[in-house]
Amino acid sequence: MKILKRLAAAVAAIALLSSCSVLKNITTSPTSAGSNTGSAILALYRVLSQTGAIDLSSVMNVLNIGKILTGAGMLPDASPSFLNSFTSGLISGSDNMINSGNVSGVIDGLKALAGVDSSAIMKAVDAANSGMTPQLTASAVGVPQTLSGLNDIFALLK
Repeated sequence: MKILKRLAAAVAAIALLSSCSVLKNITTSPTSAGSNTGSAILALYRVLSQTGAIDLSSVMNVLNIGKILTGAGMLPDASPSFLNSFTSGLISGSDNMINSGNVSGVIDGLKALAGVDSSAIMKAVDAANSGMTPQLTASAVGVPQTLSGLNDIFALLK
């Protein structure tokens, strides 16, 4: 009986910590956040290069936009040491498509994306993460600004 109570308490504590995003902050390093962002930028850049557009009905594209916006959201108040680690991850995650010559412009572009209302995009990301088809259109709140900001970043990668 004591074991069940302790197990229930442990599960409740983990649920509480998870809901407060405490575990996410502990387990996500700036380098891995930068790497996730860099790999998402690279994936969308390749899609755009191959197809000429970013299909907003594609689950992978919506998830990659979400990864980029999540990474961008970490940057506005970041410390210099966080930025250094994030930048390192950004470069490695993009397979060096982002490099020392363009990384400061990419960081500036990401910081600009942090100011966009991405609530509609993040709802679509949540739907995609739960296995549902994301309902995202080019006219949804924040999408035009996000796509414009991504195009500014992609222009630096050419």
